[in-house]
Amino acid sequence: MSNIDITQVHRIAAFSEVNAGGNPAGVLVGESLPSDAEMQAMAAAVGYSETAFAAPEGDHWRVRYFAPDSEVDFCGHATIALGAVLTELNGPGRYFLRINPGNISVEGSIDGDGQSRIELLSPPTHSRPVDAALLEEAQALFGLHSDDLDPQIPPAIANAGNDHLVLALRERGRLAEMAYDLETGRRLMEQHGLTTIALIWAEGPQRFHARNAFAIGGVLEDPATGAAAAALAGYLRDLDWPHGGSIDIAQGVDMGVPSRLKVTIPQKRGSPVRVAGASRKIS
Repeated sequence: MSNIDITQVHRIAAFSEVNAGGNPAGVLVGESLPSDAEMQAMAAAVGYSETAFAAPEGDHWRVRYFAPDSEVDFCGHATIALGAVLTELNGPGRYFLRINPGNISVEGSIDGDGQSRIELLSPPTHSRPVDAALLEEAQALFGLHSDDLDPQIPPAIANAGNDHLVLALRERGRLAEMAYDLETGRRLMEQHGLTTIALIWAEGPQRFHARNAFAIGGVLEDPATGAAAAALAGYLRDLDWPHGGSIDIAQGVDMGVPSRLKVTIPQKRGSPVRVAGASRKIS
């Protein structure tokens, strides 16, 4: 597959709310994957935070994700978008995917209003404490101080296919004020192997508000981040947080792009979690 016109790329907003908002992703489904250089160029031309490329491979789909500046091992919202496209092309059902970190799946259905409802099964999760030097750099990046952080959810590196730095804030207002220098953020994330930095606020045990800096992908902020949602859910499970088996995440609100993510959390530590949301086509 070569010299592909980007008009072949499906444009889907994942984790949308009532046919609005959501995080745009590109999706290209073909008989084989383009070359690395072609996928990178197409992702840059599409301009969304990620574009998913998928091709059949045996009894599963081989999937790779590209941001405008680099390849990403796993992207939740682009997986939801891919699930919507596969559901449209092949009908509702479960689709098995092979991504760089391993095997996952995505399941699609159509609701009574004709809207796609998609759920992905994440890679296994794990978490670890944050190195003091990284925490200091991250706080400086966002202009945060130690008393801005919520001690109930200590800073951590959370992983569900890639690493995310989680910083929980005491107050919703500090989340709304999030600002940082893109280039400084990119250097920090490259140095420490981070895919996003997730600033979160716990409205309650099962309700969170989130903002995700994605400087490493050349994007200031994502309006919905399924991979970070899965990683956060795994971290809360490791913390013995009283999640009751699921959490809801509101993201993109401060950007004017409201998005909703629901994560179902099995009891077994480290096991995959399920991230679900609606999707809509972008004209």
